[in-house]
Amino acid sequence: MANKKDEPLYAPKGAARRGMGRVPGMKFSWTALRRIFGYLKNYKPQVAVVLVCILLSSVIMAAAALFLQVLIDDYITPLVALKLAGKAVDYGPLLTTCIKIGVFFIVGIIASYIFQRVMVVVAQGVLKRIRDEMFEHMQTLPLRYFDTHTHGDVMSFYTNDTDALRQCLAQSAPQVIASLVSVVAVFFSMLTVSIWLTLFVIVFVLFSFTIAGKIASKSGKYFVAQQQSLGDLNGYIEEMVNGQKVIKVFNHEDKVMEEFSEKNEHLRDKMNQANKYANVLMPVMGNLGNALYVLLGVIGGTFAINGIMNVSITGTGVLTLGAIVSFMQLSRGFMNPLSQVSNQLNFVVMALAGAERIFTLIDEKPETDDGYVGLTLAMRDNKNGGLKKSDKRAGLWAWEHPHKEDGTVTYTELKGDIVFDDVDFGYNENKIVLHNISLEAEPGKKIAFVGATGAGKTTITNLINRFYDIADGKIRYDGININKIKKADLRRSLGIVLQDVNLFTGTVMENIRYGRLEATDQECINAAKTANADGFIRMLPDGYETVLTGGGSGLSQGQRQLISIARAAVADPPVMILDEATSSIDTRTEALVTKGMDALMKGRTVFVIAHRLSTVRNSDLIMVLENGSIIEKGSHDELIASHGKYYQLYTGAFELE
Repeated sequence: MANKKDEPLYAPKGAARRGMGRVPGMKFSWTALRRIFGYLKNYKPQVAVVLVCILLSSVIMAAAALFLQVLIDDYITPLVALKLAGKAVDYGPLLTTCIKIGVFFIVGIIASYIFQRVMVVVAQGVLKRIRDEMFEHMQTLPLRYFDTHTHGDVMSFYTNDTDALRQCLAQSAPQVIASLVSVVAVFFSMLTVSIWLTLFVIVFVLFSFTIAGKIASKSGKYFVAQQQSLGDLNGYIEEMVNGQKVIKVFNHEDKVMEEFSEKNEHLRDKMNQANKYANVLMPVMGNLGNALYVLLGVIGGTFAINGIMNVSITGTGVLTLGAIVSFMQLSRGFMNPLSQVSNQLNFVVMALAGAERIFTLIDEKPETDDGYVGLTLAMRDNKNGGLKKSDKRAGLWAWEHPHKEDGTVTYTELKGDIVFDDVDFGYNENKIVLHNISLEAEPGKKIAFVGATGAGKTTITNLINRFYDIADGKIRYDGININKIKKADLRRSLGIVLQDVNLFTGTVMENIRYGRLEATDQECINAAKTANADGFIRMLPDGYETVLTGGGSGLSQGQRQLISIARAAVADPPVMILDEATSSIDTRTEALVTKGMDALMKGRTVFVIAHRLSTVRNSDLIMVLENGSIIEKGSHDELIASHGKYYQLYTGAFELE
C-alpha cells in the first residue's frame, strides 16, 4: 500500500505558519517543559549553582528591607535623641552595621551575576544540543516531509523557535524563578513585621491583578490579528523581492507600492489596537504599586500614632517608624516580582510553543530502510568464477547480498539493469497517480520520458531512488528488488542532474566534489572536462578555487548546469537520471551540455525527462506518458511512423508546453 501523504507538521494560519512568531492564547505545554528539563539534566551542577545563587540573592534582598527597621529603630532614632539631648554620640556601632550590610549587598550582587552568567552557558549548551538533534534528525526524514512543508516553515525551527527558547532559558525562566523565590522570602519577611499590613497587601495585589487581567484580555484578541497581518505583510515583501525582475519588466512598481501601502496600513491599525491596551499595562501596575506604597504609609502611620496593637509572627507590639519604612520597602519587593512574573509568563508560553514545534520535528518518523543488500567493491574471482569482495577500487562495483537462510553471501555485478514490473504508485492510498508502469532499461541504454506536466515523468525517477515507495508491483535493479537494497547504497549508484541546480557556498572544486567526497582534484577536473565545464571554470577569477555564494548567483544558468553535470560525472554512477537538464539552457550552451552528457552517458543506463523533444530523438526507447500511464513506447522513428500521440507532439511543436 502507498504511504499516506504526510499531514503538515504544524499549520496554524497567518504568522505562526510563516514562522513570524507566536500568537497569544497558546496553551501551556507541560510535555515540552518536561522534555526541556531532560536536556537540563546534563547541567545538574550548573543548575544547582543557579538555584543557590537565586535563593541567596532573594534572601539578601528581603533581609536588606528588614535591615531598615533595625537601622532606624536601633541606631538612627537613638542617635537623634542623644544628639538633641546634647549628649556624646558614638557612630561606631552604626558604621560597623552599615559595613556588615554592605558586605551582604556585595554577596547578593555577586550571586546575581553568577546565576545570570551560568544560565547563559546552560541555555546556549541546551540550544546547541537541540539544534544538533534537529539537523541530524532532519537528514533522516523522507523527501515526502520536505514536499509537504515549506522551506520557510522548516527554517523557522532553527530561527524563531530556537530564539524564543533561548530567551526563555537565559532570561525569562531564571527571572520567573528568582521572582517567585523573592515573593516567598518577602512574604515571610512581611509576616515578621505585621500580619495586618500583610493581609492588606494581599487584598490589594489581588485587586491589582484583576485590573491587569481585564486589560490583558482586551489586548490579547488583537495580537492574533496583528500577527496574522504581520505574516501577510512579510510574505508579500518576500514575494515582491523574489519577483523584482518581473515587476520592473512590466512597470508594475506603482501597483506594488499601492498594495504594500494597503497591507502596511492594515498592520498599523491592528498594532495600534493591540498595543493601546498592552502598553498601558506596566504603567498601570507601576502606579498601583506606588498607590500601595502611599496607602501603607498612611495605614502604618495611623496604627503607630493611635497605638493600635500590631501582630506579627514574632510577637505583638506597637508599630515603630522603622517597621513602617521596612514594610513599605518589602511591599515593593512583593509586588514588583509578581508583575515581572506576569510579564515573563507570556514569553515562557511562547517559548514552550516553539519547543513543542521543535520536538514535533525531532519526533517526526525518519525514513524507514529495511534494505540489507549493500554496495561494495569487488573483483573477478578467477579461481571459482563470479565475483569476490575487494578492498581496492578496481573499477568494479557489486551488490553484496547476504542470505540469512544459509549464512552465505553472493555478489552481483552492478550493471544498471532496471526493470519496472506493473508498478502502481500514489502519494496517498486514495489517489493513484501511476498505473501499470512496465519498462526495462538495459545497461547502457537511454530511456526517455515525454509527456505534459503532471503526467508522472519525475515521479517515475523518484521511485527508482526510493524517495517514495510503490503501492504495487516491483522494481528490480540488476535483478534485485530495490526494497532489499539499502537506500544509501541505492542512491550512491545513481546520478541525478536536475533542472533546478543547487550549488552550495564554497569553491567550484568543492561543489564538483560533492558528487563523491573522496574524489581527488584531478578527478574533479577530469569530470569538469567531461561535462565541457573546464573551459569556463578556468576563466573564473580563481579558477577551480573561485568561491561561489548565493547558489552560484554570479554564474549563468548554463554554467551552473555544467557544474551540476560535472558533479554527477565525478560520482561515476552506472545509472544517470537527467530531469529537464537542458530545458533552461540556451542553444549554444545546450550543444556543449549535450556533448558533455553524451560522454557522461556512454556505457551507462540513462533516464531522460524532457519537454524539448529534440533532446530525446537519439534515445533507445521513448515512452509517452499521459495521466500516469504509458500510452506509447518505441524509438523516435517507430513512434513517428505510428502517427500516434508522439507524432502529434513532435510535428505540432517542439515544446510540450
